[in-house]
Amino acid sequence: MAVVGAGITGLTAALSLARAGCDVVVLEADRIGGGVTGNTTAKLTPLHQLVYAELADRFDPATARSYAQANADAIRWMAATVVDEGIACDWRSQRAYTYAQTAEGVDRVRREVRAAVEAGLDATFETDTPLPWAVAGAVSLPSEDGAELHPVRYVEGLVEAVERAGGRVFEHSRVLGANRLGAPRLRTERAEVSADRVVLASHMPLLDRGLWFTRLTAERSYGVAAPVTEPLNGMLISADGPTRSLRSHPYGDGELLLVGGEGHVTGEDDNTPARYEALEAFASARFGVEGFTHRWSAQDLRPADGIPYAGPLLPGLSGFWIAAGFRKWGLTNGTLAALIVADRLLGRPNPYAAAFDASRRTLRQSAGGVGRELVKDGRHLVGDWLRLPLRGTDALGRDEGRIVRVAGLPAAAYRDTNGELHLHNPACTHLGCRVAWNAAERSWDCPCHGSRFGVDGSVLQGPATRPLGSPLRGPHQSRKAPA
Repeated sequence: MAVVGAGITGLTAALSLARAGCDVVVLEADRIGGGVTGNTTAKLTPLHQLVYAELADRFDPATARSYAQANADAIRWMAATVVDEGIACDWRSQRAYTYAQTAEGVDRVRREVRAAVEAGLDATFETDTPLPWAVAGAVSLPSEDGAELHPVRYVEGLVEAVERAGGRVFEHSRVLGANRLGAPRLRTERAEVSADRVVLASHMPLLDRGLWFTRLTAERSYGVAAPVTEPLNGMLISADGPTRSLRSHPYGDGELLLVGGEGHVTGEDDNTPARYEALEAFASARFGVEGFTHRWSAQDLRPADGIPYAGPLLPGLSGFWIAAGFRKWGLTNGTLAALIVADRLLGRPNPYAAAFDASRRTLRQSAGGVGRELVKDGRHLVGDWLRLPLRGTDALGRDEGRIVRVAGLPAAAYRDTNGELHLHNPACTHLGCRVAWNAAERSWDCPCHGSRFGVDGSVLQGPATRPLGSPLRGPHQSRKAPA
């Protein structure tokens, strides 16, 4: 079997399959844990902000219970794996909170407590939290139900476990495509891989079968960190906007305070550096910290109906399987999705397979999400190309990117710190939406389906598999122009 993606989802699936005696190969486009997994805030809890009231209203209490128990089982599987495989990943049991600071927020928190209890969780309403300021109230789960860890060390431990079980893991092996008929075959930059089954654990599927990009919305979020002397002693996230996600992590002789949030649809913010500035201002004002040591960002996929997808890529298509749509809680949702897929591939029963089935029919629950995604994609696919850039490359300063006009055509232009100009075709090589400049990450981001490209045009994140091309030479070639 072949697994595409060496984040937490792909490696969990690979380990489960290898332990069962399967011949498993994992193909990773970049490096182990170098994508979303390595850029998560790494909070393990079934308490996903205010998810249970949402799912009970959108579906029914039974669906909310399946979501809760599946996440709880995923955490127990991870805890057992850390012990069984001897993974040193700073695992630390921790209490979780979703806190509110407004009257409206605390009403939602009280509803979440009731829904979480009905879903089988040991949820309580609290007014005291580890935060250094008073809150209106919070829903909380005990430390026995959650933990925090170092995500990269954890997946590195999974790699070692996979290899001990007989599996093979290959970095820098980007999958460029797959056959559409017969037994699955994956084409990489250096070789072709044949497998009886393929698990796509690359977030947005690189195969367009099933029109998955209409059911998944790509969103970016940001994080900053600063040294503190004492641990926060809790994993917290706000119920009110703007979202703030908080925890601490061991760092030298002290701790790092991690602050996340500022999420937005990928490619739809023209001032991404302000996202980091907002998080740093919040941390300085609320915790009195200074001297920030880390900045990072991540990309997640929000499913149309609110529940991750785990199952065949298309009904009746047994060769390709998908695990995607983790709604910003990828460590637990990614783990449970991988375990569901592995069980189904091995012919083993899984109590959560139906609730998370990728082929489920949830037309009513998905209609709003799919509709918003189609409107967004149409606006960018058509509207962005109707807005012709007025300025040329002369307007670009050093370390600045922008859509400009070159020889009468739009071009994605970046002038580096040495003054050299890098020009590319601004059409995303996935489905042709026009990319937008992300100044915080120095990347070209597609607002339709979340593909991201470097300043040299190389693919940073799929579903695109081909680099941006030259605006003057064709759709899939690259070149540099002198300043």
